[in-house]
Amino acid sequence: MLDHIGVEGIDQLFDEIPKELRVDSLPGVPAGMSEMEVARMATARGASDGRPLNFIGAGAYEHHIPAPVWALTTRGEIYSSYTPYQAEASQGTLQIMYEFQSMIAGLTAMEISNASLYDGASALAEACLMAVRANRRSKSTRILVPCTVNPTWRRVAGVITEGQGLVLEELPYCTEHGTTVPEALARYTGEDITALVIQQPNFFGQLEDVDALSRWARANGALIIAAVNPVALALLVPPGEWGDVGADIACGEAQPFGVPLSSGGPYVGFMATRSEHVRQMPGRIVGRTVDLEGKPGFTLTLQAREQHIRRGKATSNICTNQGLLMTAATIHLALLGPVGLERVASACVARTRELVTALCAVPGVRAAFAGPRFHEAVLLLERPVAPVLEALAAEGIIGGHDLARDYPELGPALLVCATETRTSADIAAYAGTLARLLGRAAAA
Repeated sequence: MLDHIGVEGIDQLFDEIPKELRVDSLPGVPAGMSEMEVARMATARGASDGRPLNFIGAGAYEHHIPAPVWALTTRGEIYSSYTPYQAEASQGTLQIMYEFQSMIAGLTAMEISNASLYDGASALAEACLMAVRANRRSKSTRILVPCTVNPTWRRVAGVITEGQGLVLEELPYCTEHGTTVPEALARYTGEDITALVIQQPNFFGQLEDVDALSRWARANGALIIAAVNPVALALLVPPGEWGDVGADIACGEAQPFGVPLSSGGPYVGFMATRSEHVRQMPGRIVGRTVDLEGKPGFTLTLQAREQHIRRGKATSNICTNQGLLMTAATIHLALLGPVGLERVASACVARTRELVTALCAVPGVRAAFAGPRFHEAVLLLERPVAPVLEALAAEGIIGGHDLARDYPELGPALLVCATETRTSADIAAYAGTLARLLGRAAAA
């Protein structure tokens, strides 16, 4: 092949990469293994993890995945399909994308959805970039991001957008309720602000006053970026109905729909918007139409091909659709339906309430914030959290997320989560083990 295209060697194909950035070898990478050896190694490593009780969320959640989800997703005609540029050969893939878009648009009460992004963090970054393109009245590229937004998402958004001149400015939160204080926006009134990010529920699991925040943004010419948990949308007001006219962009992580935790990924992001901003939305968009015979069909629409293959002229360079995971999410949502999704969300609320009540009954544990919450809660301990989590892990319990690095002002703070997969027995086991460990530490 090199001879055919007139290239002397592999290195010449990558001559645009500066020499100082090239790596001649990969030290520490072992020799190749056979398929059987890889399978045995993977099985052994998976078994070493055990089956601990999981009470950690922090942006990725353990939900029940019905058996049909991956039985269908891993069928050959779906599992191996990828880029659906040839509509006549990709009707099944395109229809799944269209159904996913329709479900996300319905959940968020927005007019248009794309066919997925890498994950929730990169979706937020793309939403910030999109807001700069869409808000033509703003020249500042300033995005207000509350500290209550997922810290990982904030870091990813900063890394992705800083090279394009965006300025992400953090907003403080109320230490009593764990939410963004609308009054904190007063100092920005009258300034050129491109967009305001609102996460609902926020990273602490607390519910923000989305109407007040949205109305401030609208009154000050800023677009509204809603970062939402899609499960919570079965119970909460969707972003398309926030404030007086709704958010401009909604984004988030669709991992709760049919995607296992799987050691941290891959996951699948989503994005939806108002129709007036659709030309600025990244990712693929599938439309439904009819052919010359009046039969329904599906095709990529509203975006030129360079959106996906020509970096210099693309709206976004994140173009690889998370097609397989999007398929799993679509099947999962179709199986649940609106009633099933509402039951899952209600169960999450009930289990979290039960978990908080049980753990706060343990001496030395109390809730950090008042007010309504979904999925998660912040608890304050009287001793450092990290050793407690290590001790819980030794007992087969993943006890939550230590907030010390991202929110040191809270002191020893633990973010816990309970989904519909946790039972009363699971919660009692956690509370009993925590009480024993804290009692032992106090005695020592």
